Amino acid sequence: MRLKRRLLYTPAPGSAFRRREMMMTQRGRIGFRILEAPAGPDSDLVSKFSDFATPNLADAMGRFHFMDSGIQSRTGLSLCGVAVTVMTRPADNLMVHKAMEIARSGDVIVVNTNGNTTSAVFGELMGHSAVATGLGGLVVDGAIRDVEALSTLKFPAFSRTVSAGGCDKDGPGEINVPVVCGQTVVMPGDIVVGDAEGVVVIPRKDAEEVLSLVAALKDRETKRIEEIAGGKIFKSEIDDTLRAKGVI
Repeated sequence: MRLKRRLLYTPAPGSAFRRREMMMTQRGRIGFRILEAPAGPDSDLVSKFSDFATPNLADAMGRFHFMDSGIQSRTGLSLCGVAVTVMTRPADNLMVHKAMEIARSGDVIVVNTNGNTTSAVFGELMGHSAVATGLGGLVVDGAIRDVEALSTLKFPAFSRTVSAGGCDKDGPGEINVPVVCGQTVVMPGDIVVGDAEGVVVIPRKDAEEVLSLVAALKDRETKRIEEIAGGKIFKSEIDDTLRAKGVI
């Protein structure tokens, strides 16, 4: 079960834990703020989505909630975790650094760079920090760099581009707000799954329903494979549709 943020005791005013708790609950001004993450789905539920390929998940959601083909795996590794969303100013990654600090183990950082594809918001040094804190992965609608090093670190990273260019760390930006990544809306707390086929987003309020739908879809596919092996190679529904349209 995912841990709640509510304190069970009152730490010393100057303690690192207290500073972290204050940061998690603070509010900034619109455009430059850090919001507290909503209660995410149960970790056991989240982990079950790693058993399914992204095409199956997209089909189970009516062929919606998948990122466009420009968002590609850069390290060849799959990811599955709860989204911590980041909105950045073009060519700035201040809030990406902060999101990594406040994310929980297994979370996936999802970044909208507001159209910038030449200034990498993530690279090798940040990759070392991400691995050290157990982050589940990264998805950037924009650029990252040092992909060979990130592959060596075995860190799942997806992006629109790869670029040698770097970033400022001045802001503004926002954490845990709705973002668009790969032309798909991502809310903080949604489940993000990525593999060689792409990235899908499961709305957290629909997670249990989607899990049921994708399991049923996978069962149907397994049965269809068995039919093909048994000699029923083509589906009769294809000719039925063609007849209804007056083609055959």
